[in-house]
Amino acid sequence: MFLNISITEWVGYLASLALIISFMMKNLNTLRIINSIGAVLFVVYGVMLAISWPIIITNAFILLANIYYLTFKRIKK
Repeated sequence: MFLNISITEWVGYLASLALIISFMMKNLNTLRIINSIGAVLFVVYGVMLAISWPIIITNAFILLANIYYLTFKRIKK
């Protein structure tokens, strides 16, 4: 615990911060990379909350969508 905040909460705060920062990006690839970091942190957060499936499923889907657009869509160009 740091500042009376659990590690689980810190992970949630970091995930939220990454998500907020990602939406400030002008470059779409940078947005997707930072958003993916936030999604991974949210999946970890969902697991740390004794398996919160809504958080895990939603952010896993977001992560997969970001990976798809960063890799497969780039190849087609």
